[in-house]
Amino acid sequence: MAKNGRRRKSWWRWIIALLVLAALAGGGWYYFGRTQAEPPPPTVEVTRGDVQQTVLASGSLEANTVTSVGAQVSGRIETLHVKLGDTVKKGDPIADIDSLDQENAVKSAQAALANMKAQRLGKVADQTQAQQTLARTEQLLKQNLKSQADYDSATATVDAAAASLAALDAQISQAELAVDSANLNLSRTKITSPVDGTVVAVLVSEGQNISSAQTSPTIVKVADLDTMVIKAQISEADVTRVQPGQKAFFTILGEPNNQIEATLRSIEPAPDAITTADSGISSSDNAIYYNGRFEVKNPDHKLRIAMTAKISIVLKEAKDALLLPSAVLGSPNRQGKYFVRVLDPRTGEITPHEVTVGINNNISAEITGGLDEGDEVVASGVAGLRPAGGTAAGGGRFRGPPAPFGL
Repeated sequence: MAKNGRRRKSWWRWIIALLVLAALAGGGWYYFGRTQAEPPPPTVEVTRGDVQQTVLASGSLEANTVTSVGAQVSGRIETLHVKLGDTVKKGDPIADIDSLDQENAVKSAQAALANMKAQRLGKVADQTQAQQTLARTEQLLKQNLKSQADYDSATATVDAAAASLAALDAQISQAELAVDSANLNLSRTKITSPVDGTVVAVLVSEGQNISSAQTSPTIVKVADLDTMVIKAQISEADVTRVQPGQKAFFTILGEPNNQIEATLRSIEPAPDAITTADSGISSSDNAIYYNGRFEVKNPDHKLRIAMTAKISIVLKEAKDALLLPSAVLGSPNRQGKYFVRVLDPRTGEITPHEVTVGINNNISAEITGGLDEGDEVVASGVAGLRPAGGTAAGGGRFRGPPAPFGL
C-alpha cells in the first residue's frame, strides 16, 4: 500500500509540472510572440465632401467708380457741407463758393440786355417812321409831286431800318446768352454731388481760394462702395484657363479664414508690361501677368479701398463627392490608372483596387469609381497625412495600429 501511495504522488508531481510548463509556454507566447506580430498598417478612410480646382491670384480692392467733384468757377470756399466718410445722394450739396463776383456778373449781363432791348424800341420806331415816309412818297409819286429819286431814297431808308433792327436783335440774342452764362456760373458756386456714393477724399477746406483758370480743382471724391472691384494679377500660365463669369472667392488680411464670393468680370487684353512706344512687350526676364477684374457686393462697406486680396478662381468643383488625400493615390501608371490597397478591418485582408479620379487639386482627389464611402485605404509610406478628424477636402481620417490588448 505504501508503494502505491508513493507512485500516486509521483504522478501528481508530473501532472503539476506539465501544467506549469504549459502555462509558462502560453504566457511566453502571449507576451513575446504577440509583440513580434506585424501591426495593421495605417489607413485613410474614404469620406464625402466638396472639392475644387482653382487658380490663384493676388490683387487689391478698388471702388466700383470714383468720381472727382470739382469746381468750374474760381473763388473762396465759403461753406463745406460734407466730411470724410459721409454718404451722399445725387444732388446733395457739397460746397458753396463765395458768389459775389458771379452775382455782379449776372447783374451786369442783365443790364446790358435791358439796354439793348431799349435800343430796339428806338429802332422799331425808326423803322415805322421810314415805312410811313415811303408810303407818302409813293402816293406823291403817283401825283407827280415826288420824283423817282425821292421814292428810291425812302425805300433805302426802310431797308436800312430793317437791317439795323435785325442786327440789334442778334446783339440782344448774344446778351441773353451772356445772361444765361452768368446765371450758370452763379449756379456753379453751389457745388452738388453728381452721383450717389461715399466721400472718400476731401481736398479743400473752408476759406481756401481755388482757381479754375487752367484746370478744374477737385473739391471731394465720391466713390461707389456698394460694389467693389478687385484688380488681380493672373499669370500667363493660368490666364488661358479662366474666363469672365467664373466664380471666385477671396480672403483679406484681416479675416484670412473668411472666404468672400466674387465673380470674374473681365480680363485685360494686355499685361502691364506692354510699352506705349512700339506697342510691344518690354524686354524683361520677369514673369508676365494679366489683370483680371473681379466684382463683389459690399452692402455693409466692410471691404475698403486698397485692401489686399488673395483670390481663388474656381475652374471645376464637385459637391458631396468621395474624397481621398491626393498623396494616398501616388502616381498613375503608364496607362494613367491609379491603384490603391484597401484593408478589410474585420479580416485584416488587404486587396488592390483600381480607382478612377475626377478633380485632383494635389490636396484632395475626387474618387469617381473603384471605392465606396468608408473604405479603409492603406496609407503606409505616405508622409504628411492628417490625423483623425481631418477635413474631407484636405485629407481623410488617419488610423494607426491598435493599442496592445488589455492596455
